[in-house]
Amino acid sequence: MSVQSIERAFAVLRTLATGSFGVTELAEQIDLPKSTVARLLSALEAEGAVTQVEQGGEYRLGQGLLDIAGATEPGRNLVATARPWLLALSEDLGEAAGLSIVRDRHVYYLDHAVPETDVMVRDWTGETLPLQSVPSGMAMLAGWSDADLDDFLRLPLEATTAYTLVDPEQVRERISTVRNLGYAWGYEEGVDGINSVAVAINDGEGLPIAALHVHGPAYRFPDPERTHDIGLQLTDAAAGITEQLSD
Repeated sequence: MSVQSIERAFAVLRTLATGSFGVTELAEQIDLPKSTVARLLSALEAEGAVTQVEQGGEYRLGQGLLDIAGATEPGRNLVATARPWLLALSEDLGEAAGLSIVRDRHVYYLDHAVPETDVMVRDWTGETLPLQSVPSGMAMLAGWSDADLDDFLRLPLEATTAYTLVDPEQVRERISTVRNLGYAWGYEEGVDGINSVAVAINDGEGLPIAALHVHGPAYRFPDPERTHDIGLQLTDAAAGITEQLSD
């Protein structure tokens, strides 16, 4: 492989580190011919450095690259550290599990794991939703100081469904509940037809740096008798990730 090819491959990887992209959009981002980008993606995919979200769809960073990053910086790579926990939660609960962070006033989805089920839900990796519209955002907001929360609530809140909380006082009430329980549930508040539960992943000082969530179709998730148990299961997983990141 030539030096130029290596430089171009790294341009692809750096761009995918900011989110998921299709071939055409990626080619525009790095100013290369679409055919060249397609060849680079094919080679990177063969090595596990990138993966295609779905057939003919967007690309994102692959587990092979994340494993390398985790090995070179033990315990510090959030995605690589959380990945085994996502897979375990997804298989155990039979629903999609994901990882997200705060980006501006939104939740930004970093990773996604799914089980083998008849009904699959959308992969949100690389996409965003308003912070207060989903449990992941509520879980992280619950760890903010009152002053930071006040600043967030001063601006208008965006709705994505008829159930999204946009009244600041209702958001405060929900956050109070999340602080008491340690986890957040949301019922079709961020996306129509999807219910979700989330827990914050904290740093060594107890401040939220990310959120761990599980989501599924509203008609089957959650089992009403298991909401608390599922919340505790995510709480334990988030604590495990926090411990590994602190090692």
